[in-house]
Amino acid sequence: MYAVIKTGGKQYRVQIGNKLKVETLPVEVGSDIQLDQVLMVADGEIVSTGAPLLDQAKVSATVISHGRHDKIRIFKMRRRKHYRKQQGHRQNYTEIQITGISA
Repeated sequence: MYAVIKTGGKQYRVQIGNKLKVETLPVEVGSDIQLDQVLMVADGEIVSTGAPLLDQAKVSATVISHGRHDKIRIFKMRRRKHYRKQQGHRQNYTEIQITGISA
């Protein structure tokens, strides 16, 4: 059984036991959360899709940790103009573990 959920402007395909790094959620570490923006649920051959969301479906998860991704480098350069600009960025994330899918 798997589901497609939407959180933080992105879509994720999840199964029970999966660990995900999603955009930062304002919850405490160790707390349980309900993700109610479920786009699709599949159980074997039975597939349920929403238009765009399923009303009754929910995905439950536990917050494992908060952290920051690896740094990415942004480098801009104009050739022959002596223009170079370097910048770095680290995005915050919340790591969750999927504990249940209800359709």
